[in-house]
Amino acid sequence: AGLIRNLRLARPVVLGHSLGGMVAMQVAARHPELVGGLVILAGALKADFAPDHPLVDGVAELRDPISPTDPFYDWWHACGSGVPRALLAGLAADASAMPAARWRAILEEIRRTDLTAAARAVRVRTLIIAGACDPLFGQAHQEALAEALAGSRLVWAQDCGHNPHWEDPAFVAKAIADVLPAE
Repeated sequence: AGLIRNLRLARPVVLGHSLGGMVAMQVAARHPELVGGLVILAGALKADFAPDHPLVDGVAELRDPISPTDPFYDWWHACGSGVPRALLAGLAADASAMPAARWRAILEEIRRTDLTAAARAVRVRTLIIAGACDPLFGQAHQEALAEALAGSRLVWAQDCGHNPHWEDPAFVAKAIADVLPAE
C-alpha cells in the first residue's frame, strides 16, 4: 500500500505469485481504495502442507551455506523444458543467499496463514491463474481460492506447474489482458 501511495498510482492492478499472491490479496482486502484489480498466480488461502510434504522436508534439510545446486531447487523450481536453465540457476543462486533459518521461519509463517477472511473482503476484479500441474497449490487450493474471492475468474495454465509466468508467459499475459483490460 505504501508503494502505491508513494508512486501516486491510480488504483493499479496488483499481481502476486505464490507467497506474493497472498500478500497481494491482503493489500486488496485492507486497502480497497488503492487497488483497481487483483491477479493471483499460483496462490492459496491456506497452504495446508502435510508434515511430510516435499516442501516441508526440503526446507528442513537445507543447511548453511545453501548451495545453488541443492537438490531442493530441482523440486522448488520444477518447470517445463522451455524455461531457460540460466534463469533457474540465477534464481537458485539468489535464493541460496537466504539463510536456512529464514527459509524455515517463512515456511512456518505460511503454514500458519489463513487468508479466507481476507479473500472474502476483496471487492475488486480478480483473476486467478493456476498451473494445472502445480505441486504446491493444486486444484483444491485453487477452487477454494476462487470460491472465497467473490466474482473471481479462475483460469488454468495447462502443462504448467507452480510458475506459469515462466512456463507460458504468453498465456499469462493474454489471460490478464482478457480479464483486466487496460482502461
